[in-house]
Amino acid sequence: MSTARVLIIDDDRMMRNSLIDLIEAAGWTAKALARATDAARWITQFQPDVILSDVRMPDMTGLELLRSLQAAPPVVLISAHGDIPTAVEAMNDGAYSFVEKPYDPKRLLLILSHAAKQHQMQESNQRLKARLQQLSGVDRVLIGQTPTMVSLREKIAMIAQTRASVLVRGDTGTGKDLVARALHDISDRCDAPFVAINAAQLNAAQLPLIAQNASGGTLFLDEICACPADIQPILLRLIEAQEILPDGAGAPVKVDLQIISATNEDTALAVTQGRLRQDLLFRLEGFGLSLPPLKARLDDIPLLAHHFITRAASVHGTKQPELTDADLAALIAHSWPGNVRELRNVVERFVILAQHGQGEMSDAMLMADGAAPRLPGLREAVAAFERQMIGKAIQANEGRMDAAADDLGIGRRTLNEKIVKLGLDKDALL
Repeated sequence: MSTARVLIIDDDRMMRNSLIDLIEAAGWTAKALARATDAARWITQFQPDVILSDVRMPDMTGLELLRSLQAAPPVVLISAHGDIPTAVEAMNDGAYSFVEKPYDPKRLLLILSHAAKQHQMQESNQRLKARLQQLSGVDRVLIGQTPTMVSLREKIAMIAQTRASVLVRGDTGTGKDLVARALHDISDRCDAPFVAINAAQLNAAQLPLIAQNASGGTLFLDEICACPADIQPILLRLIEAQEILPDGAGAPVKVDLQIISATNEDTALAVTQGRLRQDLLFRLEGFGLSLPPLKARLDDIPLLAHHFITRAASVHGTKQPELTDADLAALIAHSWPGNVRELRNVVERFVILAQHGQGEMSDAMLMADGAAPRLPGLREAVAAFERQMIGKAIQANEGRMDAAADDLGIGRRTLNEKIVKLGLDKDALL
């Protein structure tokens, strides 16, 4: 933890000053009060990550303060009169920890650090949950706040107002079917049929029947590069003329369809290999959308994980487990070859394991499809976090490196060394 805000409450001036010196020397921010009766107002104004309070004080004791607080940060009680009954009572009333005077500075800082980190993680979780509750429409389907995802949603909103065909490209598990459905749901065809078909399994008799049944709505053709050669001329006519020739019919039948197709293949290579007609590709790609792999948008992983936890907990009728720092480190450091689909499956296993008292994300990742993928080591996890934090600091300070270094609590030279070591492209972040 780089920074923390500690609210000190102690009626002894010398003790307050001593605690302020200790906490500020650790690089944290401190605010000291002489009376617990002032705590409520300063909790609102100062927004502390942890409260460090004496037990015996005039007007209101530390135990009375603890009992009066609701939805407050963790409280660490400190007292020269500490004994086992008082400590037990404090812990039963919800205290994070109990420390006796004279205190060991290193131990006290460690306790405060753990308490503040727990609070910061809970606050982060609450912000993520609040963001998920605010999501609607395409936001709720295509979750993410990285620039790539924001741009993708803007393109979808624009394209949905047209009747042009759309080709969606993306690796397996990136959500091509969700994009197709979103395009349909926010268009003026939303009340008409949405029909999804694997193009590799189409035959000539099926296509006219499917097109007639879906008329007025949207036809989604997945795995378009695997579409049989004899179907491609029929599909080309369907897109160009919006008509089909039903088996045995003397005249073409008009239909009204928006065609959305998807592939995880290189379409240019498929054309070169003769598996996909060039003229069909031109008609399919009125608009093109490319979905990024999950490893290219690591900042979205916490938001996605919380979304999938909420959904899985609801499906399985269980309490939502909290994500720890270790859980997030494992998620961010993983390469995610299966993309968002793989993350969703891992998180669902995590929720089920937590229901049975085994709430480690690493366990859920080890159980992926019965395999045992290599989990990220500590060095990889730390590098992933550093890369993420440095990138955010550079973006937040609009490329001002001195300010970014200050926010990160490191020197400018150290920041430059880490940028080189981690292979960060500063220009690409801005």
